This record gives sequence, C-alpha cells and structure tokens, in this order.
Amino acid sequence: MAYIHDLRQKVGHTPLIMTSASGALVEDGRILLQERADTGDWGFPGGYMEYGDTFKQTVVREFLEDAGIAVTPVKLLAIQDDDFYTYPNGDAVQPVNAFYLVERVHDRQQTPKPSETLTTKFFAPTEAPHFFNQQHAKMWQLVVATLAQ
Repeated sequence: MAYIHDLRQKVGHTPLIMTSASGALVEDGRILLQERADTGDWGFPGGYMEYGDTFKQTVVREFLEDAGIAVTPVKLLAIQDDDFYTYPNGDAVQPVNAFYLVERVHDRQQTPKPSETLTTKFFAPTEAPHFFNQQHAKMWQLVVATLAQ
C-alpha cells in the first residue's frame, strides 16, 4: 500500500487508473466475501498492485491480507476495465482488475487485517449481499454464472 499512499500524496484525489487483482474462493458451492472496513459493504478479497508485482502475486498477497487465507490462482475469469469508483475519502479510480478463481493452499488461516476487513463469510449463489461497488456486483454475477455451468 506504500506505493498508492505515496502516489496519492503527490496527486491528491485526482482520478487515477489503478491495476488490481481479486479472487473468488468457492467451497461447497458457496462464495467467500469480505465485509470491508472502509464502507461496511461486501466484496471479493483483493486489492491494488504494488510496483513490480504481477496480477497473480497481487491476488495471493491481497487474499491473505483481506481474508487470512493462503490461495493460489487457478483460472483467470475476467479482466475488468469499465467501472469507476470514488472512495469515501474522495479518491477517484478506474480500477483495471484481474479477477481469478482461486483455491485454498492449506487449512491454516490467519486473522485478516482489521483495517481492511470486518469479517469474512461464505454466501450461497442466491444470497447476494450489498456490494462495495458495481465492479464487485459484476464479479458476483460472473462467479454465479460459472458455477451454473
């Protein structure tokens, strides 16, 4: 997060194109989501790339931070680039997101970063919660469609 913090120190709330990676962990037909600390809404674990990272490295790191679960990406589900969002603090972004289907690496779990995640929960495909933004709602629809195949 140091990269983004340093960048924002220079540009303020100027709209930025930001690269990110998110993951969908599906177990027993249920989809894991995180309740975000910044908005209280739900979304897929993930976050912005640090300089030098790949999309795959980003989803692994961010999933561990956001959900406390070590994962490996198994399938790229989508590259999303057509959404815009303004955070509660005024930062405007066009997130270019690599969205992966991921699987758990082992059963050990650690506590997610409390500054980012209030809790995590598995949802049935018919139980869509209130999402953080439109991009996450589209990711939900993509995962549900993938499960239906």
